[in-house]
Amino acid sequence: MLNSFLLLAEAVVYFSVMVTLFRIRKRTGLGVFVCALGVMHFLETYLASVFYVALPFGMVSPGSAVLFSGKLVMLLLLYMKEDAATVRQPIYGLLLGNALMIGLVLLLRLHAIAPLPDGRLPDIGFIDQMGWLMVWGTTLLFVDAILIILLYEKLGRPLRKAQFARVLISVACVLTFDQVGFFTALHFVAGAPIAVFFGGWFAKMAAALIFSTMLVAYLRWFEERQIAVPRGLTDIFDTLTYRERYEALVEHVGRDGLTGLLHRGRFDSDGEAAVQVSLRTARPLSLLIIDVDHFKSINDRFGHAEGDKVLKAVATLLGDAASAEDQVFRIGGEEFAILSSRPHSVARLFGESIRHAVKASANTSRFELTVSAGVSSVGETTRCLADLFALADQRLYKAKSTGRDRVVGEPGGHEADTPVAWTQSAQI
Repeated sequence: MLNSFLLLAEAVVYFSVMVTLFRIRKRTGLGVFVCALGVMHFLETYLASVFYVALPFGMVSPGSAVLFSGKLVMLLLLYMKEDAATVRQPIYGLLLGNALMIGLVLLLRLHAIAPLPDGRLPDIGFIDQMGWLMVWGTTLLFVDAILIILLYEKLGRPLRKAQFARVLISVACVLTFDQVGFFTALHFVAGAPIAVFFGGWFAKMAAALIFSTMLVAYLRWFEERQIAVPRGLTDIFDTLTYRERYEALVEHVGRDGLTGLLHRGRFDSDGEAAVQVSLRTARPLSLLIIDVDHFKSINDRFGHAEGDKVLKAVATLLGDAASAEDQVFRIGGEEFAILSSRPHSVARLFGESIRHAVKASANTSRFELTVSAGVSSVGETTRCLADLFALADQRLYKAKSTGRDRVVGEPGGHEADTPVAWTQSAQI
């Protein structure tokens, strides 16, 4: 139990100090952070060679379970908040520095070594062992860094709203790969028993959970959202990261400055494309236009700053309610739109759930905030975005004029849950 507590304490201390150095990088420069990372690289390799503690599930080295896992998470943080030109620097530096160490050790062996006064001689064999392990570990780190970037990117779309899961899966998978690779070398070089492999793997999975939790908390509470612009395709890290950085930049350009939602220009372009896809593939497509009731009175009573907070709160609620396939837009002052792949009847229920969520939210309840919505779907008489929007807007007007705080859909024969393409194919 004591060993487990100490490993946890080591992880917390390591993470706290390293993210503090990262946090103050604009004052001290990234060199401080990178140098600290390099020092820890030497210590982790030394500990992985000779320092183990017993846990209920096997033998564990703090160097491998805590320090290496923490370093991998620090590199992921560096990738997420900086650019590819930065994340490659510590990895290349460690790789070349370790190769230099091996070269110098080979030269040092040629010296005629004088014993110390007490008769001691340097353990060159241990230096050899450490050197080769560090080179092998850094080579694995190079591969690990590429893998974690690929995994983090690959999980971006399915887990765009689940950052913790995205980070945890990426870290856990790469740590598993690394455990296999590093234990293989450790077994042949240092004679590590198989218990070290299983104990180390369990410890690394626990470390992945702990470090991922701390990383997501740090990003959420301390780091501002910002996009790093790629600086060229000069090496493998730039090549791997360019696509996500470019797409993130394009995505950012098409967003509303206040709420972060997609703006009206994107609604016009993406909406028309979505309607055509719906007609071509016979997949349902519905449009919800949502308007904040009596929003002007909020500005008049509480000021525009509070009004902006309300708009941000509503935007957050809409983003949380939307599925991965939905697109959420701010199309006017207090007017929002959602393009959803739900059939019409389901889209109306979706609108109702949004209406109730706004009334129940702690961020909007003090204003007694309500919203009204109009819903339309692609059908026989709504075959372009203009028609779809006009119908949803007409229904929104009816919702506002009949008392507000309601969703109006009124599906007719032209707006059944079966898309128009299916209807036409059935007639043929």
